[in-house]
Amino acid sequence: MKYKDFYTELGKLLYAIAKADGKVGHKEFESMKLIVKRELVPLESHNDEFGTDLAYYTEMEFDYLEENFGDAQSAFDSFIDFVDLHHSAISPDLSTLVKNISTRIANSEFGINKKEKAYLDKLNEKLHP
Repeated sequence: MKYKDFYTELGKLLYAIAKADGKVGHKEFESMKLIVKRELVPLESHNDEFGTDLAYYTEMEFDYLEENFGDAQSAFDSFIDFVDLHHSAISPDLSTLVKNISTRIANSEFGINKKEKAYLDKLNEKLHP
């Protein structure tokens, strides 16, 4: 599994959850940025060819999808496909991290809505240790 691809796909997942109700709220966006800065960057030791910490690809992909009116379902499906393809490379600790930050994004604006819950349920099913 390429870490750059993982973080790009994680950006898609977080975007899908934030956009599940039709729009990305300010609190969801700010939560994503804080999670990347405070939690993902300190965990990641790899950089791209320009010296950018690979964890920032989560934020870059989220921003790209938001700016280009990305589809939440397509973004979610892309992450699920990635998990299916790389399931053996995703450790239990990484699975737990992904589930926790996804739940926090869903809770950040107005609590977890029906569509977000459906995404989280499917995510939990796919990422069970």
